[in-house]
Amino acid sequence: MTGDLDSKVKHAPRSPGVYLMKDGEGEILYVGKARDLKARIRAYFARTDSRAMIPFLVSRVQDLEFIITGTEKEALILENNLIKEHRPRYNVDFRDDKSYYHIRIDPSEPFARFQLVRRPKKDGARCFGPYPSSAAARETLRFLQTIFPLRTCRDQELKGRRRPCLEHEIGRCSAPCVGRIDSAAYQRLVKDGITFLEGRERALVGDLRARMDEAAEGLRFEAAAALRDRIAAIEKTIERQRIFSLTSRNQDIFGLYREGDLTQVSAHFIRNGRMIGQKTFPLIRLRAGSGELLSSLLKRYYDGVADIPDDIVIPEGLEDGDVMVEWLTEKRGRGVALVTPKRGETLALLEIARRNAESAFRTARLATDRPTETLPLLEEKLDLRHVPFRIECFDISNIGGRYAVGSMVTFAAGAPLKEGYRRFRIRTVPGADDYAMLYEVLKRRYKKRENLPDLIMVDGGKGQLGVALAVLKDLAVEGVDVIGMAKERDDLPRKMPASLPDHLPSQGELQSGSEGAPTVYELLPPRDEKGNALPPAGRRRRMDAAGKGEDRVYLPGRKDPVYLSRWPAALFLLQRIRDEAHRFAVTYHRKVKEKADLQSLVDRIPGIGVSRKKALLTFFGDVKRIRAASLIDLQQVEGIGGEMAARIRKFLDNE
Repeated sequence: MTGDLDSKVKHAPRSPGVYLMKDGEGEILYVGKARDLKARIRAYFARTDSRAMIPFLVSRVQDLEFIITGTEKEALILENNLIKEHRPRYNVDFRDDKSYYHIRIDPSEPFARFQLVRRPKKDGARCFGPYPSSAAARETLRFLQTIFPLRTCRDQELKGRRRPCLEHEIGRCSAPCVGRIDSAAYQRLVKDGITFLEGRERALVGDLRARMDEAAEGLRFEAAAALRDRIAAIEKTIERQRIFSLTSRNQDIFGLYREGDLTQVSAHFIRNGRMIGQKTFPLIRLRAGSGELLSSLLKRYYDGVADIPDDIVIPEGLEDGDVMVEWLTEKRGRGVALVTPKRGETLALLEIARRNAESAFRTARLATDRPTETLPLLEEKLDLRHVPFRIECFDISNIGGRYAVGSMVTFAAGAPLKEGYRRFRIRTVPGADDYAMLYEVLKRRYKKRENLPDLIMVDGGKGQLGVALAVLKDLAVEGVDVIGMAKERDDLPRKMPASLPDHLPSQGELQSGSEGAPTVYELLPPRDEKGNALPPAGRRRRMDAAGKGEDRVYLPGRKDPVYLSRWPAALFLLQRIRDEAHRFAVTYHRKVKEKADLQSLVDRIPGIGVSRKKALLTFFGDVKRIRAASLIDLQQVEGIGGEMAARIRKFLDNE
């Protein structure tokens, strides 16, 4: 330990705060918090901290930085923000870019509407969720719209409409835009919808029955019939939902499974006694205690979630459990409990979550560690021409056509091949046309017909598959298998761009080989406790173990998709490749957008010439840093003096 580092350890402050451990290059290796910074740092360097990763971490630390906070809760919040910003190597980092859907409704609006939102704001509106599955969120929204026919149009459309829309004609909107429903009746619909989302269906049904009887007695038979149908729809939903817990408390249950340095976490979400969904988090690869991993996961997860439950059930207590409860209670606005059950029903639910985590772990390891079994399985079940040793997967990312990019990831023998990754800026497509963007990316990749893969995979359904086949036909590329993988409802049909050929060839037109009959793999039927198959309960929509719409694989020349749920290792490998392509595309999209935002900001600063703009862009690198820059920071930029720094700071403050 160097003299400077030794001095910082000895003189660490005795107060709550955050510590940053850095290497010799100044890179942040680890961010942590403590109630007593001095005691925590001394435990590291005296080797009294028994965590397995500590020797590896301490051997690399060359510098320390402390940030003192007023309370331990403030330290927890600051630690979480710094981890998200710097992504230190030895902190738990959940590279999961998904934002979960919530259903939003603002009862203060004259004519409120249900909306799907990903990032709820504290604007007074009610938000329900999160829905781990976007398919579940959309299905709930469709059901709500059927029995509580609130408007679906935007505010501008509401103001300008002169006659009812198609939604009104099919019974999914009460047409407040043209006065088909008065304000009081509309507000009653809003209140009923919120009551349903709160899980108080039985109270709602009782109220609706009373109103139905009142309408019938008043000879308002149309209104009574509408209420009768609404009651029937709600009761049918109540019957279909399986009671999962005897308690009425809302619970999130986190199961954890570990092998060596690998940790898998699975969460079950229970609302009003029913399980509404499940989430399996990305596999964690870090030498850290289970408590530390859970603490980091909970902070990252609930930092961006609107719906915090009554109970968060975890397999073991947390060192910072008290301050975590304080933080969660403040975010929620009422009490939250961290529960570590020792017996009873809650312990049984925790065991189910743990078994789901173990199952996800085994599936992941099977697909990763045994490609010699998984890849031939894909060849067989997808009727491919070759074992897909080399797979290339493509995805598109844009916002309404802006900052449009494409990504290609390559997997060889079931593992990522980083030198096979490519990024594409979209050059020729104006506006939001995902099909044309995909066509451009694929054409640029395969126009030279070099180093062709065994399998091309596109993120999407029939439309994206048709684009890929069109590119191969136009370029006369033969002998390559092509599939599309639709994520939940991504396979809905969309208009094909005019720039593509009218005829989209089947794989049979691209290469020799006959087409078999469409193959659809159903889930195994439900069974009772003795293992006997239960009779079918009508036509079931295909669902995966998490209760969400199952991923579909589309093949050329086949009408119906292939479902791989019976072969989880094969399904997991394709999901992993698809998700990696999505992550790579989104990461590049964000970089492009941040660079454009920074360029736009610098261009708006008055009195700054080309050389100074370039110096600012080079020195700060992103919008966040330049907005936060102090006068001293600005004067460190080449060509920026005190007067110019003050002018820039004033502009940024006005912005």
